Amino acid sequence: MKMAAELVEAMNMVKSFRVSDLQTLLASMGRSKSGLKQDLVGRALQLVQTEYSPELLKNVRQLYESRFPKASGWLAARRPEGVPLAYARSTSPAAGNALGADYLNGVGKPSPTPAAEVKLVSLPFYQTLETLMPPTELVAQNSDKLQDSPCVFELTQSQVEQIRNSSELRAGIKSVQVVLRICYTDTIGVQEDQYPPNIAVKVNQSYCHVPGYYPSNKPGVEPRRPCRPINITPWLHLSTTSNRINVTWGNFGKRYCVAVYLVRVFTSAELFSQLKHLSVESPERCRERIQDKLRFDPESEIATTGLRVSLICPLVKMRLGVPCRVLTCAHLQCFDAVFFLQMNEKKPTWTCPVCDKPAPFELLTIDGLLSEILKETEDVEEIEYLTDGSWRPIRDEKEREKERERSNTPDYPVLDICSPEANGLSPAHSSTSQTGKSAASGATATAGGAAGGAVVDLTLDSSSEEEDGGGPAGDSEDTEDSQDSPPPKRGRYGYDKDLVTAY
Repeated sequence: MKMAAELVEAMNMVKSFRVSDLQTLLASMGRSKSGLKQDLVGRALQLVQTEYSPELLKNVRQLYESRFPKASGWLAARRPEGVPLAYARSTSPAAGNALGADYLNGVGKPSPTPAAEVKLVSLPFYQTLETLMPPTELVAQNSDKLQDSPCVFELTQSQVEQIRNSSELRAGIKSVQVVLRICYTDTIGVQEDQYPPNIAVKVNQSYCHVPGYYPSNKPGVEPRRPCRPINITPWLHLSTTSNRINVTWGNFGKRYCVAVYLVRVFTSAELFSQLKHLSVESPERCRERIQDKLRFDPESEIATTGLRVSLICPLVKMRLGVPCRVLTCAHLQCFDAVFFLQMNEKKPTWTCPVCDKPAPFELLTIDGLLSEILKETEDVEEIEYLTDGSWRPIRDEKEREKERERSNTPDYPVLDICSPEANGLSPAHSSTSQTGKSAASGATATAGGAAGGAVVDLTLDSSSEEEDGGGPAGDSEDTEDSQDSPPPKRGRYGYDKDLVTAY
């Protein structure tokens, strides 16, 4: 009987899952997570019915509690279908009496603070230690657009000591803080932080800092304000004296509620330490995931033989240090865990930089296989996973070109201009020489240096040289030899044109 009841409860929880929850559950049990939501629900329900086990039950419960962190687990799963979670716990008379509400014919009388059932989303960088003031609605006192809502709470001596004895995140900022959170008054689902327009917060008659707007570089796009918890600790009375908060807000039709919590603030380094110890996927499990992706599908016309993965982080365009990805993402491409946490510490978006889908901290995992590959490769920027789970490095054309440059074998022949040709002339004289103009210019420079600064111009033709004069008329005499063969042509400085010293 107990197992049957647990099976029914698990199936009810599966029916309330989102697509990402269903994909995570199916992937954790080695099942396909592709398809529409109705296909995923049917596949998950069949999985629960046919392979019911303590491990599967634990996975279902963890996914359910990650979506409804403050729900009563199995009890919340028994609520009638169609009844929101927030109202399921308030249907009993005991719950109604605890809230101090009067009932008439089973219908609750409107209360000035109905926001007691509002659930605020849990934040990775903030661990809630105690609730100092539960979610309380900001009630408009009149029809003015600008409203003031006062709140009062007290700290116990133990809470004061926790704050005073906590370490400092940086100068003047304690790791244990009192924070103010504001969200929409909505009892359905979990609410994210949302500021009302024209917000201003005064603590004990002093205005405290509220995060400003992110600048927008796009024309026509309004700047966006980061809605995060407001640290009011520096303006509090760290004693048992009452602390007064006054929230100024714009009344434009939306309903808001405010809550005060004692929290422990984590740094990105501390979250990274948690990630390393709690969420590392083994290399064997990573290989199984690769094989599942590359498994032959008879319905597919194209057979996939490999998947390429870059070793460069898409966030900072640098080599990956700690490869990380989201369990619900379909891709194998990773991003750097350290940079991802640092960026979300400054500007929390929790979005996958590869596919832009939600990337909550609790679904992040470190890829154990890619971590090993990064240790084995130093100069590789891309790899390819193969069907058997193995991998091979991919080198681009630039790397191959660098390897050719590092080799000692040249790609073209080298001509030694100092070696004479068969006809006894220098290679600088040959117009068909492979060295061409460079050899001639080298010969010119050498000849000029040997003549003590004189330059031999090899570009002059015979007519220009004869016009300039090969030398004085009395320098040579006519002989029989000179009549049979013409005298050698001479340059303007008396050098034989065909005999150019190239060394």
